[in-house]
Amino acid sequence: MRPFLFLHLSALQNRCNTLHCGPWIFRDVVCNFMLYKLHRLVEYFQIKKYQMKFKIGIFLSGILCVVLSGFIAMKKQIPQLGIVAPIEQDSLIYESGFRMLGESVGKMLSPSLTEEQFQLNLARIKKSRSKVFLCNIFFPGSIKIAGPDVDEKRVLGYADTVFSRAKRAGIPFIILGSAGARRIPDGYDAQKAQNDFAVLCRKLAMVAGKYRIMIALESLETIETNFLLTLKSAAEVVRAVNHPNFKLNADIFHMMREGESPESIVDAGDLLVYCEIAEKETRSLPGVQGDDFKPYLRALRKAKYKGHIFIEGNTNNPGHDIPLSFKYLTRQLEEVYAE
Repeated sequence: MRPFLFLHLSALQNRCNTLHCGPWIFRDVVCNFMLYKLHRLVEYFQIKKYQMKFKIGIFLSGILCVVLSGFIAMKKQIPQLGIVAPIEQDSLIYESGFRMLGESVGKMLSPSLTEEQFQLNLARIKKSRSKVFLCNIFFPGSIKIAGPDVDEKRVLGYADTVFSRAKRAGIPFIILGSAGARRIPDGYDAQKAQNDFAVLCRKLAMVAGKYRIMIALESLETIETNFLLTLKSAAEVVRAVNHPNFKLNADIFHMMREGESPESIVDAGDLLVYCEIAEKETRSLPGVQGDDFKPYLRALRKAKYKGHIFIEGNTNNPGHDIPLSFKYLTRQLEEVYAE
């Protein structure tokens, strides 16, 4: 920098001599020249400073993007939560953090509802802030779907109306629990009941496929019914049905009540499209008693489960329990998926 500056000063002095300028003019010119160079020098270092700041900013932004992308990726991996609750509680459900709710077939879709009543339900579903994603309690106890008293024509006719209305309502999932409908007589051949049930379920699946509805078969517990009491036995039926519109619901509450291992979730991972959860003792909402669901949540993660998790439980204090359940279960999921 220094030889370059003196070279410019020498050339400037020669130019002044050529123009017959006095020494004072040369002095003023030199001062102005030096001020100009100093100003340029300051600009140079300011630019370098800002460039350095910019580079540091880019570097820190890159780190932030990596952290945020990892956080967002984890959020995307965590199953989305819904809750089975009356549609009348939609505002509370939405404000609690849920974006999906589940209702019952009998209340929303049943063939026993007149067209006028169903139209009123459609209006309520349309106004709901939370997506009505499913209806459970598929069959009433008066319509048998297992055992010796099955009226296949009645079953399939009932199902056709339910699926048709589900499609019109934009409800993609119907949950097949129906404890009373599938109870078999004491002493009845359980294997025959299972084989016959699988045949019927395949026919149900074909009707569901016509309307693009997914049936999710649910294992229940001993105090509710006496047929298909484990996820493992329900998975056997789903494999026998072998239809894309008939899959499996892992009900963690029922699994805990029946003492079924979380490993059953992993074993049936390829069949799972839906999951339900509640606390073991009184079927309270997650967080009320403080149950640890992590062993079952880890099994879902290990099985690479891609579906939703719906809370299906009891509460006498929805204003407190529903928001609590969302926060509590979300926290356990985040902990498991961060492991």
